[in-house]
Amino acid sequence: MSQGPSYFLGIDCGTGSTKAVLLDASSGEMAGIRSSSHAIDARPDGTSEQDPDDWLRALQEAVRAVVEEVRPSEVRGIAVSGQQHGLVALDRDDRPVRPAKLWNDTTTVAECDLLTDAVGGHDRALELTGNRLLPSYTAPKVLWLRRHDPDAYARAVRFCLPHDYLNRWLTGTFVTEPGDASGTAYFDIRERRYADAVLAAMDADRDWQGTLPPVAASRSVIGTLRVDAADALGLEPGIPVTGGGGDNMCAALGVGAVTPGPVVVSLGTSGTAFGRRDVPAIDPLGEVSAFCDSAGGWLPLACTLNCTGTVDWARSLVGDAPDVDGALASSPPGADGLTLLPYLAGERTPDLPRASGTLLGLRAGHGPADLVRAAVEGVTMALVFALDALARTGLEAERLILVGGGANSDAWGQLVADVTGLLVERPATVEAAAAGAAAQARWVIDGIAPSPPPAERRWEPRPDEALMAARERHDRARELARQGLLA
Repeated sequence: MSQGPSYFLGIDCGTGSTKAVLLDASSGEMAGIRSSSHAIDARPDGTSEQDPDDWLRALQEAVRAVVEEVRPSEVRGIAVSGQQHGLVALDRDDRPVRPAKLWNDTTTVAECDLLTDAVGGHDRALELTGNRLLPSYTAPKVLWLRRHDPDAYARAVRFCLPHDYLNRWLTGTFVTEPGDASGTAYFDIRERRYADAVLAAMDADRDWQGTLPPVAASRSVIGTLRVDAADALGLEPGIPVTGGGGDNMCAALGVGAVTPGPVVVSLGTSGTAFGRRDVPAIDPLGEVSAFCDSAGGWLPLACTLNCTGTVDWARSLVGDAPDVDGALASSPPGADGLTLLPYLAGERTPDLPRASGTLLGLRAGHGPADLVRAAVEGVTMALVFALDALARTGLEAERLILVGGGANSDAWGQLVADVTGLLVERPATVEAAAAGAAAQARWVIDGIAPSPPPAERRWEPRPDEALMAARERHDRARELARQGLLA
């Protein structure tokens, strides 16, 4: 290790913003964090897209801001975390041919059906990749592009994921790693290689070896920082860049989940629940994603499409809406009988891409705080369903690690504990994905494995009959949605 202060830079390209953190090489503690937001093109038909150039702008702004307080020579390694599943299609000059379709884009239902039939059904898809073909994943997005924008498809010579695209810009290297690649649905999570049968179903005539990035080990140096990129970031060229990974894989590193242990729950734009396994965990129902992690193991994950965005939406409907802590303090548990099924963007767990949000039990006496509480309870109950799905694969939660923007709310943390009946802990930093990327760079370059950060806050469960009644209402509403009885 070098003498004097030195740092590792972690970058997380999320849905709403890109964050950059500095990790102290000696202590492993966070030394700085900055972020820059980017817009989403979300439409009622299920479209959810972003301009990859906006990611580059936000990356440059966040990194320049966070490295202002250190010398460029003190940054010794970089790693990138990125939102999963997004399709970035590049031309021969590495320019995006169109906006990237994101993880929460649900316009690909028909393509999922076509691909599932082409590979031989749901069970065969599970055999080939470990995952069913769902709208969130990348494979149906590729087929959508081929069917709905053939000109862009013809101009595209490379397909990659958001974190791959940023690594390409940083280093000039076109490469991916198993964690993020396992969220494409054209990657065999058992063998850690592309699934040829799924690729052929997408397009039997395309040269997929030339189109998709080679798969490198997550814990490896994939290249060094280019001169142009270094100038744009205020850093020195030649800094090693490690494999990085998908945001959930990096979040696992950020909380030290490199061996089996607690289940991590992330309250972000999406809600996720995941934990490390030493063997693949395949869900025959397809509700749990069978992912590789970015440390050599596996990371079964259940995702809900609607989390903090649903809460923000509820607050936006009323002019003087309280924040989450205020709403949970003002409105009683169970929101006085108000139930929000939070499927504003459809849903992934369970697989209901065409579902919509539903408000049940609304009465004249309900106020703004009740609506916000109903939204918070709704997305939390959805995550309880996700935890139950994880348990079906053998990943039983004994305690929860809470991360993501929503974890900053003490009242929400207590609600999670009360609804699940589990001890909930919040680490010192809830920006686990960016911190995990930096921790990976430190692991690769200095050989220091990530370890669990100390808990900043703990919540013990407090049984509440009103919350249990609310959970039963949500279970009934979810079942009605699964039966197609709620529009």
